[in-house]
Amino acid sequence: MADFTTSDGIRIYFEDTGTGTPLLCLAGLTRNSSDFSFLAPHVTDLRQVTMDYRGRGQSAYDANHMNYNIFREGQDAIELLDHLGLSKATILGTSRGGLIAMALAASHPERLSGVILNDVGPVIEPAGIAKIMTYVGVQPASKTFDEAAQALKHLMEPQFPGVPFKVWRQQAEFQFDEQADGLTLRYDPALRTALIEQAAAGSALDLWEFFEALRGIPTGAIRGATSDLLSADTLAEMLDRHPKLISTEVPDRGHVPFLNEPQSLDVIRKVLNAA
Repeated sequence: MADFTTSDGIRIYFEDTGTGTPLLCLAGLTRNSSDFSFLAPHVTDLRQVTMDYRGRGQSAYDANHMNYNIFREGQDAIELLDHLGLSKATILGTSRGGLIAMALAASHPERLSGVILNDVGPVIEPAGIAKIMTYVGVQPASKTFDEAAQALKHLMEPQFPGVPFKVWRQQAEFQFDEQADGLTLRYDPALRTALIEQAAAGSALDLWEFFEALRGIPTGAIRGATSDLLSADTLAEMLDRHPKLISTEVPDRGHVPFLNEPQSLDVIRKVLNAA
C-alpha cells in the first residue's frame, strides 16, 4: 500500500507499477484504482499510476464534502505527480477522470504529455446523469458479491451484451466492500450530497472551454457505442473542434468501456506514441 498526504491534509491512496512512460489513470465518479485492473495486463511496459480520489476506495474521507469536486481532485492529481517526482504524464481519464483531465489541460497544461478521455466529453447527456443519480450514495441492496454481480449484469446487459458473469463479479468486488451484514459502498456517501449542492449552486461549467485547452495536447477519445453519457453528436463536435483528436467507438460497450478492448487499446497507444 502506498499513500501520500495532500496540501490540505487528506491521505490519498495510490498504486505505482512499472518503469516506462508514465500513464496516470483517473477513475470514474464513484470508482477507484481497481477499475484499471482490466487494462493493467496490456500496459506492463508503462509506468501505470492510479489513485483513489479523496473519499473513494482506500483514500481518506474529507470532512468537507464540497471538496469532492474536479478542481480539488485535479489538484490532488498534480500533488501526486509532485510526490512521485514526475514532471509530466499522460492522463487516462474515465468519466469523472476525463473531466479532471480537461480541467488540468486548462490550468496545468505543462504537466500533461497527453490525454485520453474514456467515454466522456464536454457535454454530459441528461439521461446519463439521471442514471448516475439513481445509485450515487445509495447503499447496495445485495448482500453478497454474487448477488451484486447478478444485479450489475441485469442492469448493464442492454449496453454491454455478452459480457460474462465473471466480469461483473470482478466489477462488484471493485465497487463494494463485503461486511458481515452485507455489502457497503467503497466511497463516502456524502458524495451524493456534494453533487446535489453543487448543482443547486447553479455554477455550471462550460466544459467546451476546458476541451479547447486540449488542442495543443495529443488527445484521444474513446466512446462506448451504446453510451448514454457521451453522445455520437458530441464526439462528432469534438472532432470538429480538435482536428487531431484520435477517436474510436467500441461496439457493445456503454458507459464505460473496460479499456481492454482492441479499439480502446489502439487509441491509448496512438496517444502515447504522439505524446
